[in-house]
Amino acid sequence: MIDKTILVVDDEESICLLLKSALSTKGYSVFTAETPSEALDILEKHTVLVMFIDLNLPEMTGVELCGEIIKRNPLTIAYAITGYASHFELAECKSAGFEDYFKKPVRLLDIFNAAEAAFLKLERWKKN
Repeated sequence: MIDKTILVVDDEESICLLLKSALSTKGYSVFTAETPSEALDILEKHTVLVMFIDLNLPEMTGVELCGEIIKRNPLTIAYAITGYASHFELAECKSAGFEDYFKKPVRLLDIFNAAEAAFLKLERWKKN
């Protein structure tokens, strides 16, 4: 069984808290990070394969962070979240390794569905 742990990376603390609270009610363990360096520190200590990453972050973009994470663990399933859809092209997100792309304000139902789909995919991969 895959550990149902999620990492949320967003420089807005309120978004981190909202997603952590909402996803926790669905039975997920959730880490949050407000910077890419915090996210990478968490990933040094914990195996997390499902992530929601804001694209507009300090230190590096979410696209750069996703690329770094995927390089370290290619099984990672990451979803992009942004309030600035015009600044980031879907093709750039896809080439960085993002599974899908959500524009803020994102509906919690979309987050729940994405998380569920990611863990189902990981379970299929594990069985094969």
